[in-house]
Amino acid sequence: MLRPLAVLVMMIFGANAACAQSAPPLDQAEQIRILLERVQQLEKRVAELETKPPTAAAATESAVSVAAITKPAAAEAVPPPVPVQGHQHETAETQTSAGQMEVHYPSLQIRGFGDVDFSATDQKGSTSGFNLGQLDLHLASSLSRKVTYFGEITFNAQPASVYTVDVERSIIRYDYNDFFKLSFGRYHTPIGYWNTAFHHGAWLQTTISRPDFVKFGGTFIPVHFLGFLAEGNIPSGGAGLSYNVGVGNGRGSPISRPGDAGDNNNNRAWVANLYSRPARLYGLQMGVSVYRDKITLPGTPPNGNNFREWISAAHIVWTKETPEFLAEFANVNHRNILTNFVTNSQAFYAQVGYRLPWLERTLKPYYRFEHTHVPLSEQVFTNQDLVQSIVGMRYDITNYAAFKGEYRYFKRLPTDPWVNGAFFQTDFTF
Repeated sequence: MLRPLAVLVMMIFGANAACAQSAPPLDQAEQIRILLERVQQLEKRVAELETKPPTAAAATESAVSVAAITKPAAAEAVPPPVPVQGHQHETAETQTSAGQMEVHYPSLQIRGFGDVDFSATDQKGSTSGFNLGQLDLHLASSLSRKVTYFGEITFNAQPASVYTVDVERSIIRYDYNDFFKLSFGRYHTPIGYWNTAFHHGAWLQTTISRPDFVKFGGTFIPVHFLGFLAEGNIPSGGAGLSYNVGVGNGRGSPISRPGDAGDNNNNRAWVANLYSRPARLYGLQMGVSVYRDKITLPGTPPNGNNFREWISAAHIVWTKETPEFLAEFANVNHRNILTNFVTNSQAFYAQVGYRLPWLERTLKPYYRFEHTHVPLSEQVFTNQDLVQSIVGMRYDITNYAAFKGEYRYFKRLPTDPWVNGAFFQTDFTF
């Protein structure tokens, strides 16, 4: 490596001598300083090449070249902002970040999401005003070429002027290949589509809020799951089949949370999700999901009330933005183990949106209808009946921030009056 260095130094001296003949001479001290800086840079570069493996050096040079080429183009013409669409327990942004961290292990990257909200309704007893939404941090780190870690932490404002901190996801994943990836930790339960495609960052989704039956803190389906998850593609040609299969702790106490500190019975829950993304119909996804658990509620008889829970769900989505269409249905079956009494609760939503071609495609009107029905004889859930229509508009302020406004018309019980509400949100990612 010393011989090429000497040749480069001689070339620099020769080039400077040629320049001196055709241009006014520079101050000699300044000329020496410039040459010494160039020599130091060359020595540093040679030392890096000697210590780095050839593949790492090539990857570094390639990344620098790509960044240098694409950065000016991105600054001149930024594509219209589109919410990230995911189909597994990690978002596409997270997977991309992990793929960019394969040179140094471990290497931590942090992304964040936040939102500020305003609401006003004519519901009796309600108050209007602003509230601070979740501050959501995504932590991604590649531990080796095939092992990655992903974490998600949220900070939530509470009425008592305090904040609560929740570990929403904490996952270590081994990627054997595209057909088999194994994860351990706390993740979003792969039931249906919305719960895994859109996470705690409100900027990712078109609307202000999630459908009621998959809302955070809700009980209709277990939003989070603690255990292991196998996922990957299924060789299926143009059908584009993929799967998720997981085993872990069931619902905790309260049932809106998973068993983070341990299951409350000796029965493990399991979940399976099968979906198709046909190659010829880009943006289309269809799938079915099942979830099985044993729920133990405190109380009599001895050891509490026990129920068998079956959840079955189906979804069909079209995510090309022109238009966007999302629809899901879920049925929750509960059977009392002692009395064999069975109840079924249903929920569904249908949402359509369209990104308008004007104003650089920053406007996206949308509409969603959702319905949830829980029978009065249900023993696990409290009443969650809902009929709701939402009309809204999303305006992308920049590639990383959006403003949303919604009008909602809804009611809970059949005997309740209809409620009108106006909701606004500014959300962003950083």
